[in-house]
Amino acid sequence: MKFPLVALALFFSVIASPSRAEAVKDREGAVRNDKAAMEKDNRWIYNDWRLGFLEARRTGKPLLVVLRCVPCLACAGIDAQVLLQQTELAPLLDQFVCVRVINANALDLSRFQFDYDLSFSTMFFNGDGTVYGRYGSWTHQKNAQDKTTAGYQRAIEAALALHRGYPGNKSSLAGKQGGPTPFKTPVDMPTLVGKYKVDLDWNGKVVPSCVHCHQIGDAFRASYREQKKTIPDEWIYSWPSPETIGLTLAPDRVAHVETAAADSMAARAGLKAGDDIVSLAGQPLISIADASWILHRAPESASLSAIVRRGGAEKTVNIDLPAGWRRKTDIAGRVGAWSMRGMATGGLLLEDLPDTERSPRQLGRNELALLVKHVGEYGKHAAAKKAGFQKGDVIVELDGQSRRATEGEVIGQLLQKHQPGERVGVTVLRGTGRVSLSLPMQ
Repeated sequence: MKFPLVALALFFSVIASPSRAEAVKDREGAVRNDKAAMEKDNRWIYNDWRLGFLEARRTGKPLLVVLRCVPCLACAGIDAQVLLQQTELAPLLDQFVCVRVINANALDLSRFQFDYDLSFSTMFFNGDGTVYGRYGSWTHQKNAQDKTTAGYQRAIEAALALHRGYPGNKSSLAGKQGGPTPFKTPVDMPTLVGKYKVDLDWNGKVVPSCVHCHQIGDAFRASYREQKKTIPDEWIYSWPSPETIGLTLAPDRVAHVETAAADSMAARAGLKAGDDIVSLAGQPLISIADASWILHRAPESASLSAIVRRGGAEKTVNIDLPAGWRRKTDIAGRVGAWSMRGMATGGLLLEDLPDTERSPRQLGRNELALLVKHVGEYGKHAAAKKAGFQKGDVIVELDGQSRRATEGEVIGQLLQKHQPGERVGVTVLRGTGRVSLSLPMQ
């Protein structure tokens, strides 16, 4: 069966659009067209992961669940390629029970644990619920037109290999499994309960009835905030990329090291360009997302054992994660950072001032110098503007600290040290003078 032309037209119009907007123009139409196309597709079970598990158990096939935010422009390229009937992925996908989930309302949060800030993710399961692995790509998230599927294909092939070895390999998969959560589904979470139902409103407006995946992270953080509890590192610096420990992994391979940054945690462990990481923390890897999952679940400080294939032979190395390692995670491009900015910086978008721009301002390389690139104007994101902050200000002292830090480090510090209603002293460089301001925590 060929993929319906209406769906192809939708996806490729999104990909070809010159607009850099984050969502398609007709969000409602995109979702309804997706449903109309997918319900006619004989490969995909549409928006019913429970039925997918039943079918996987009945057939003995592994289960592949794509989680996709249809209105989002990000990842449209790879999404279109995965849905096409005539690609190199087709014979591989036919070995799975395939499910397409377009909203998070009814997700079992103890089972579906993945990077909620991505617009396209995939989880691979055994029919009994055992997780084989995860796939998610920040390359496709940043470039909506990227249609490459080499990395996705490698992940599928690796998941199939794990399925062939199951249940003999079940003990090695223990670390891939999700853990308990305080809420069963997203619609049970305090900031979402009552606003959303388990089922989408197909008889009314569909899009407003949809819980987006990124709202899960927002709701977890809000629940801690409302209880005046400290937000854990894992919900501020979620899903650390391998770059956090100095590794750049090839996007078209499972876990192939392109570079290990000098004097990084990875380099100190002995990892080198050309290495293939076979397993990390005892877990077999099927994608870069699997490596991020391990870092996401890693403690404040730890030593991660890695089996590396180099020159045809395998060796074991230990990657030491020192205290505070996670706070070097770059969170600036995450959707979840937007809500955190509202809580911590009142809607300011900040950027660490490059060394070349410090000298003219008489600022040292190790001093705090965060340029205010944007000042929000609505809701919580207008708090900094109301407090007197301006675009172009350079924050040189914040909460009594003046040492160099990234926006992510500052957000984490403020969220974990201060509760809503408190105010934090800030000194900004404005023109040739310094101005003292008070930043409200929310």
